[in-house]
Amino acid sequence: MSKNPLGDIRVGVGGWTFEPWRGVFYPKGLPQKRELEYASGKLTAIEINGTYYGTQKPESFRKWREETPDDFVFTLKGPRYATNRRVLAEAGESINRFFASGVTELGDKLGPINWQFAATKKFDREDFARFLELLPKNIGARLIRHAVEVRHESFRAKEFIDLAREHDVAIVVAGQSEFPLIADVTSSFVYVRVMGSSEKHKAGYPPADLDNWASRARAWASGGAPDDLPAIVPKSKAALQRDVFLFMISGFKQRNPAAAVALLQRLQEPAPTAAPPKVRRAAPPASRAAPHNPGRGR
Repeated sequence: MSKNPLGDIRVGVGGWTFEPWRGVFYPKGLPQKRELEYASGKLTAIEINGTYYGTQKPESFRKWREETPDDFVFTLKGPRYATNRRVLAEAGESINRFFASGVTELGDKLGPINWQFAATKKFDREDFARFLELLPKNIGARLIRHAVEVRHESFRAKEFIDLAREHDVAIVVAGQSEFPLIADVTSSFVYVRVMGSSEKHKAGYPPADLDNWASRARAWASGGAPDDLPAIVPKSKAALQRDVFLFMISGFKQRNPAAAVALLQRLQEPAPTAAPPKVRRAAPPASRAAPHNPGRGR
């Protein structure tokens, strides 16, 4: 896990079962049943996408917990039955069914839930507020954290930012994506999905892009915010420390594990420090100045 002095930064990909990763990310001959074990040894988090499409079994969550290192974390996509509906206030039954399916079998490895909305879903303050009220803060003694991934331009509004802060819900940062970028910090953690990987780069992204995401992750984890991602509402939710969950996802999917590994390598290095200011030397007195030599380049 990549540690920041004031917070934890976790980096991963979406899922772990993808045939083109075999022989590229996964070693040739690695049994498919050991792919999660291998991926969790290279990464520090995985976003489970299958929970978006259907209900998983408690024994599946338990098995995933047992196959991964102690400090590994899974984030889960909330079910589409809760988010892909006209009236979000009516999602209570789907939300309850999701949490009753055994997600807490992940134990301490259960990270935030990402509730993803269709790009056609527009912001309706009253209805969205009702949806956020349905999201449980706790299941038994376990704290549950929530993020919302909104994809319509209408969510780029102060009303939405204020609403997310009121409910302590993170807004997913859509990095290098076709979707609207909302970088406002609205919760005690930050959830980022970088979606611009390309086939032409071995690590999915140019080195400068990976450097930038490492710098942004450090800024969020230390309680601040990146200078190059302006907020819609300047005020951020104050924090002495923040967890950061950053996923290399979508884009040219074959490159995403390499991108995540490259980003983790950057985060494991000491944070770069600013170069000391140059000291301007005083010009020598005129009587001691060296004569101009027109033959020397200046």
